[in-house]
Amino acid sequence: MPLNKVIIVGAGPSGLLLGLLLAKAEIDVELLDAESKVSDQPRAAHYASPAAYELDRAGVLDDVKARGFTFKTMAWRKPDAGFVAGTTTEHLPESYRHKMVVLPLDQLGELLVEHILRQKKASVLWNHKVVKVGQDEEMGQAWVDVEMPDGGRKRMSADYVVGCDGASSTVRRELFGPEYPGETLNAQIIATNVYYDFTTHFPTDSSFVIHPDNLYMVARITNDGLYRVTYKDTPNLSREEYIARQPGRFEEILPTHPKPHEYKITNISPYKLQQRCAQNFRVGRILLAADAAHLCNPFGGLGLTGGIADVGSLYDSLLGIHLDKTTDSILTKYADIRRAIWHEIIDPMSRENFARLHQDANTARENDEFFKLCVQAETDKDLSVQIALGYEKLRVDMRQFWDKE
Repeated sequence: MPLNKVIIVGAGPSGLLLGLLLAKAEIDVELLDAESKVSDQPRAAHYASPAAYELDRAGVLDDVKARGFTFKTMAWRKPDAGFVAGTTTEHLPESYRHKMVVLPLDQLGELLVEHILRQKKASVLWNHKVVKVGQDEEMGQAWVDVEMPDGGRKRMSADYVVGCDGASSTVRRELFGPEYPGETLNAQIIATNVYYDFTTHFPTDSSFVIHPDNLYMVARITNDGLYRVTYKDTPNLSREEYIARQPGRFEEILPTHPKPHEYKITNISPYKLQQRCAQNFRVGRILLAADAAHLCNPFGGLGLTGGIADVGSLYDSLLGIHLDKTTDSILTKYADIRRAIWHEIIDPMSRENFARLHQDANTARENDEFFKLCVQAETDKDLSVQIALGYEKLRVDMRQFWDKE
């Protein structure tokens, strides 16, 4: 039976992308968000091949490439910026459309909103805070109670409710209470967006500096010279203390030891590293995806790309139900598969990525097993391609599970 409507809680990039895909498939979608606009906080900006694939299916990949750029090179470096190991996409065929692309998440959100507003089947309702979630199996519906901009409250119903409302998801809390299984790592990360010329010491699109205490990432995220610098700092200080420490940390860890007047910070955001996964991604007609369903540390981009891969798998599943190609049991399969991917791939790989930055940079090239592969790939094009496509294991095409003629 065709779906009448899907409610998506959270108009961040994952929710917007799911809404766009569903609306283009002629399914009515309402996106609800407590905020007044797309968040402008410094967050992830890199979309590996599974994410690029979903952006392409939604018809926005060419716009993402036009506003951002296609990623080419990544390197791990010593504190003096000396090269340790690296990867490249240069050996992928020119015809391959789904190379990693880069665009700040807030700009992707704005782009997706532009596309959503062109869809007759979709609407985005800002300043609509979901406060309660439930379902009525007899009626075959899920529902949300929403605080409206005028202060009133309204119940809204749909065939399914999808929680794409981030790490502090109301939908997940309504399903499982405050517990979000996993752990907060004993490490403090400060994310900054900064204009500064890093090209001499960091010529690659992104660089990871290896050091037990002063590890950091430098990544170009726009065409006009904006970089993301994410560095480790002392745990358990206040936000104000971290902001006050930033100039000293830049001068201490960056190889050029810049003074504050030499760069321009546009955003700064301290945050803890989380490794968490919800108890389930489906309870009846209520579903979870992306950060509402799982979290990991940002080193390697597995959280963002993994979340968008969730969206693609969930879209396939809902579309199969809409087209009467499968039953709603596919949603349980979606939940089981995506949770297994987090436990078996995303969680261990993201932990390894972070741990890799804590070793001795002077011996890492010879001792680290992944770096050994990178060294081998310098003269082995097939291995270089294999490494470049390593994120593909995050994508699962759920159409293979459509089981009705």
